Amino acid sequence: MSEQDLVKDPYQAIRPYRDDEVGEVLTGLIYNDEFVRAITHYQFPRLSEWAGWALRPIVRMVLAARIGDVADVHDFQKLVADYMAKMISRTTTRMTCSGIEQLDDEEAYLFVSNHRDIAMDPAFVNWVRYQYGMSTVRIAIGDNLLRKPYVSDLMRLNKSFIVNRSARGREMMTALTLLSSYIDHSIQNGHSIWIAQREGRAKDGNDRTDPALLKMFYMSQRKQRSFSEAVERLNIVPVSISYEYDPCDANKANELAAKATTGRYEKQEFEDIDSIVLGITGHKGHVHVAFGSPIRGEFETPEALAQEIDRQIYLNYHLHPSNLAAAGEPVSPEDKARFDAHLERVDGPAREIMRQMYANPVYNRRRAEADL
Repeated sequence: MSEQDLVKDPYQAIRPYRDDEVGEVLTGLIYNDEFVRAITHYQFPRLSEWAGWALRPIVRMVLAARIGDVADVHDFQKLVADYMAKMISRTTTRMTCSGIEQLDDEEAYLFVSNHRDIAMDPAFVNWVRYQYGMSTVRIAIGDNLLRKPYVSDLMRLNKSFIVNRSARGREMMTALTLLSSYIDHSIQNGHSIWIAQREGRAKDGNDRTDPALLKMFYMSQRKQRSFSEAVERLNIVPVSISYEYDPCDANKANELAAKATTGRYEKQEFEDIDSIVLGITGHKGHVHVAFGSPIRGEFETPEALAQEIDRQIYLNYHLHPSNLAAAGEPVSPEDKARFDAHLERVDGPAREIMRQMYANPVYNRRRAEADL
């Protein structure tokens, strides 16, 4: 990228694709053999193993027909919405939300969310806003998930922007300052943002905001205004996303059990991609998205702001029967039996870890209620 390009478009390396870039990116995807092979495997997992050579040309033609009328980002997101509707009908029993009436579609917000599922957390936030006729959000996604160029293209077509987690040393400071500037630039220009409250999913069910993330928000503004002024400017809204059943819970419990017993866990090369697919296709039960109140007031430190974000996330978290059963609180015999059967999917130390995973939101909620 030339210096002149950087001046014209300083966020080009991390921002979502613009409308005028969509056609070229989609054409590249259709002719990307690895992408077509991945779609063929996803749609026909068994058949593709021995007849993939015959299926791939058909899949390519179907893809070309499906995306032939996609002219801009809005068209692409309408296509995504069709798939979301099918996924919700197949993998959830109910989809609900609360707090959305507090939001003004004329305003841009920085949604700081708890993080349970790599792809579905922001997808459900977008789905709820889409259903209420609100604009969709720009989504922060770590570059660790974008090892495949076609994955990066798909995410950036869907209004995702890249968080450079692989940078080190001085390069990291430059990357974080650019990210901070991009988030502020988006909010000031009327584009809402979704970002997880910390790096990585809360695999143990404990939702904790990392103050380092909040320091990053301030990096590009520290010479112009105080931390408290920057917080007001960013229009932060905490978001609580709760799944009655987490499709990846067994994998998370086994990973945490391995770390607890052996001190280490070796992640497989494409484990994150497998988690994305499982999160999309797996059973979730009732899913609830709760929007908190826009944060106002004086916050002198990132730690103080993190406490307020956590407080809202805990109090707004929807406690499902699975959570209550895990914490030993009263539920119906049917709900208790259903949760006990769910726990039997893992053995040994992983079983208690999975129970704690579902119980921790209850414990956090009760502590937050006691502090009111």
